[in-house]
Amino acid sequence: MNPAKLAAPATGPTSGIVGAVSGAPLRIAVVGDSTAAGSGVESHDEGFAGCLAHELNMRTGRSVQWQVVGQFGATARRIRYRLLPQLGEDLDVAVLLAGGNDVMNERSPDQWREDLSAIVKDLAERADHVLVTGMPPFAHFPSLPAALGRTWSERAAAFDDVSRQICTTRPAATWATMPGVPSSDFFASDRFHPSATGYRRWAEVIADHLTPKICT
Repeated sequence: MNPAKLAAPATGPTSGIVGAVSGAPLRIAVVGDSTAAGSGVESHDEGFAGCLAHELNMRTGRSVQWQVVGQFGATARRIRYRLLPQLGEDLDVAVLLAGGNDVMNERSPDQWREDLSAIVKDLAERADHVLVTGMPPFAHFPSLPAALGRTWSERAAAFDDVSRQICTTRPAATWATMPGVPSSDFFASDRFHPSATGYRRWAEVIADHLTPKICT
């Protein structure tokens, strides 16, 4: 992929609060790559972090204080050493959006395992609940040649196996992925990153996994 042709990250505030504050807000953080950074939309309110905050506010009735730390092109290694230190403490939920760049940069599953294990350990010390999202559905990306999409999807499946294994070893961690084939309106104009619709649907899926844990 030519980075110059890909959507830029979102602009504007990287933290905020959704809903009227009456009592302690639900504190969430999103960390990761260009999807965490909101590439494909103009503001984080339309991106994954903002959409997830709105979903959790609607489902729990609690105000949601959110923070996002994302970087275009970030691999798990960069997230581990450069982005995690920017996150807050005493979180209710931490969500990791990562792995696509590791696949595209031909990092090995063992390298992914090493970095992801350290990331999940760090997040579990900051948050009551940690959610690791699945790999991108490269085979369905409109911008990718079919053969390349299949190759990256096969490599991504091995990474997902590692992610599931790591999450099963930690009671606070959950692995979750988008089911099915994404529709055409899931993608932004670059046909690679999610659109506002795509981020909203993705947030709904993740909220399905998080809401029962938060409400127990």
